[in-house]
Amino acid sequence: MRATARIRATRAGDTTVLPLLAGDGPFDLRRARPHGHQARVCVVGAMSAPLGGDRLRIEATAEPGAHLHITTAAATIALRGPTTAHATYDVHLNVAEHASLHWLPQPLISAARSNLRQSCTIDLAPTARLLLREQIVLGRADEPPGRLTTRLTVNRDGRPLLDQQTSYGPGAPGWDGPAIAAGHRAIGQILIIDPVLDRHPPHARLLGDDPATGQAVLTPLAGPAILITALAPDTLHLDHLMEAAYTLQ
Repeated sequence: MRATARIRATRAGDTTVLPLLAGDGPFDLRRARPHGHQARVCVVGAMSAPLGGDRLRIEATAEPGAHLHITTAAATIALRGPTTAHATYDVHLNVAEHASLHWLPQPLISAARSNLRQSCTIDLAPTARLLLREQIVLGRADEPPGRLTTRLTVNRDGRPLLDQQTSYGPGAPGWDGPAIAAGHRAIGQILIIDPVLDRHPPHARLLGDDPATGQAVLTPLAGPAILITALAPDTLHLDHLMEAAYTLQ
């Protein structure tokens, strides 16, 4: 299956409107109640996806001065499907001058024997703001994970700000060792990009006293940006760690 969802937010006076909201395949796009100047969209899964061989894509643009918030109605579960070929799930976000975009999907679950390559590519104008949250769960209850490769690429004002790629599951070297998952099943990160951080840069911090119950680290990036990365045995501990780190930034 090949499917693409397209979202475009435009400023109209003191509010943000959605002149483009189009989805097909598993993407059912719903307008949610606005919050202040911010337009909100919820992506509802209309069918099981991604399955092996699927090619899925979401494109979202916040035009100058627009404010857009996107979430998903439920977790995304990567499944094997009728073929062993890998699936792709690509997200492309564009945020223009004085615009903001919140990308806050529910967790991605890598089910046993699945094979997914997920990417998120973001292009930001110099005055744009971004809040991104991603969570990964490696396997459902009492099962191993599938093969998962994720890549996050962020460009600000045409220059690279962040480019990271990680692989998990069968065939991925060292994925369960101390350099990556460290035996944990839940992995998350929050990326905050805001020009105000140039004037008030944060300090690096480590949260969590017991590695067995999870830890999080807040890391300033080379730019007006903060990256929070967390590992935990389950999503409950992960949520607590990420929330604690976010409130400290």
